[in-house]
Amino acid sequence: MKTLSLKLDSEVFEETEAIIKDKKIARNRYINQALEFYNRYQKRKKLSTEFAEASDLSKESSTEIMAEFDALIEEDEAI
Repeated sequence: MKTLSLKLDSEVFEETEAIIKDKKIARNRYINQALEFYNRYQKRKKLSTEFAEASDLSKESSTEIMAEFDALIEEDEAI
């Protein structure tokens, strides 16, 4: 475990306090769960961006390959 000191906006702190009181969980546990959730969200967001970029690259490559196949077919038909 690491110890962390942080400053929260008053509004965020008050909302957090209300939630942990209602859920009857420790503040540390709640903040750990929130950060775990947000970290997973950020990782998925990054993966989504990387997949979109890879998809664009493969789309360009697929178009070039299809053009080459079309040229080969046309060349074969001409013979």
